[in-house]
Amino acid sequence: MKNAILKVSNVNKWFHDPQEFHVLQNINMEAYRGEFLSLVGKSGCGKSTLMYLLSTLDTDYKGEITINDVLVTGKNQNFLSRFRNAHIGFVFQFHYLLPEFSSLENVMIPARRLGKYPFEELEERAYEKLKWLGMADQAKKPANKLSGGQQQRVAIARALINDPDIIMGDEPTGNLDSVNSGIVFDIFKQLTREFNQTIIAVTHDDEFASNTDRVIELQDGHIIGEHINA
Repeated sequence: MKNAILKVSNVNKWFHDPQEFHVLQNINMEAYRGEFLSLVGKSGCGKSTLMYLLSTLDTDYKGEITINDVLVTGKNQNFLSRFRNAHIGFVFQFHYLLPEFSSLENVMIPARRLGKYPFEELEERAYEKLKWLGMADQAKKPANKLSGGQQQRVAIARALINDPDIIMGDEPTGNLDSVNSGIVFDIFKQLTREFNQTIIAVTHDDEFASNTDRVIELQDGHIIGEHINA
């Protein structure tokens, strides 16, 4: 039986400015441990809004969201901040690295915030993540001296540093050329297969979505279908 790492029960979300708009309507879904899941749909369908709810960054909704058997709905911001840092990694379209910090220093940031490891062990863990991503030789280089594809790999290492249960990707290949998009996709695939991590990615890239394990399609705030890729 599949192990659901994330459960969404009857979630509804409204925007109130400039006028009330029911952006997500009766969303029910699950994501499973070790699954590579993509969320697709036209611009404005609600997929990025849903991603922000799933990642606990937005708490203004009705319904329930459970992650790793913890009901995160209704929890305060201090709890959610700690929970996110321990259980969720983020990879965005833009890498959001600190430009003057080295690759290694950027990767270490979430783990330093978590405070789980002494500094020396933390540095070693960060280096190992970069090594796994083929970026060990760039560890000491400032982020602003890296190529776009290299910067995104550092961002992935940063997302992995606390060994999260789920990695949330918001258009993770949207700012990359086809070669680097393929590299990032292969990294995600490997993470699910080798480390049993769950990837949930919002994407406009049909080829990207068609190669993930499962696709959930949204339209006008509703889930209108899902299919499993062979």
